[in-house]
Amino acid sequence: MKRFVVVFVLLLVFILSGCINPITQNTDGNKGLSGDTPPNVSIEIDSETYETILGSYCWDISQGESECVDTAGPVDLLKDKEPIQIKAGEEIKLNMDYTPKPNKIHLLQIENDDEMEIEINDNQFTAPNEKGTYFYSYGVWWMDEEDEDLSHGDAFYVFSLEVK
Repeated sequence: MKRFVVVFVLLLVFILSGCINPITQNTDGNKGLSGDTPPNVSIEIDSETYETILGSYCWDISQGESECVDTAGPVDLLKDKEPIQIKAGEEIKLNMDYTPKPNKIHLLQIENDDEMEIEINDNQFTAPNEKGTYFYSYGVWWMDEEDEDLSHGDAFYVFSLEVK
């Protein structure tokens, strides 16, 4: 039941964030998002780089046309993937090689049926201190600078960590 709630909440956030065509909304020409899909996000742990999995997103694919994709939640998307092995309390850095950077971010940690929001500072967060497997959903939004309710694109990335 709690997995359903997680998927439902992520879906609700996704729907409420909107699928606005960034090119038609930006008349100055320098704020548009590029590419056919959202950029890749990787995580860096102790100088090692690991890829995340792109989940749900809404993205401009050409002028006047946006594509919105809805996927399963983090636990289901990662069920066949081995979690990244990590030490307790280790620093994790989230990397996105893309301009413009998203201006709204959210990191959700899921362990068993418990969820909690994790604070991110300078694109980094700290691994839990307790042993276990943790699933993460990293949500990013490119929000309009003038209209705080207008999203020009959004994406959710998932990954899992196993604290040894």
